[in-house]
Amino acid sequence: QVQLVESGGGLVQAGGSLRLSCAASGRTVGSNVMGWFRQAPGKERDFVAAISWSGIRTYYADSVKGRFTISRDNAKNTVYLQMNSLEPEDTAVYYCARKYSVSTYLPTRSHEYDYWGQGTQVTVSS
Repeated sequence: QVQLVESGGGLVQAGGSLRLSCAASGRTVGSNVMGWFRQAPGKERDFVAAISWSGIRTYYADSVKGRFTISRDNAKNTVYLQMNSLEPEDTAVYYCARKYSVSTYLPTRSHEYDYWGQGTQVTVSS
């Protein structure tokens, strides 16, 4: 089993920045892809970003491209999401997810991931 714990959420004004972290513990050995998703009230959980095991390959939803950056530190078993130029539409609970993978494919659908964190709230005021 793998446990994922997100942190770094909070309340920020539009145009501001936040950095989310997701720390993995437990059976963390093995190549994996990490992803970030978000879910606003009354809406489905949407893909935000994903990163390969090496960190070389990344993929973003169009809505965050150019504003958000995903990165990882495998020595710390941690993945990050730097969020800049935040907009009220970015308000949601943000979840990190992990998938065991040795391929270069970066999943964008929630059912493709094996483990999930509990989420961290991000609120952007206008």
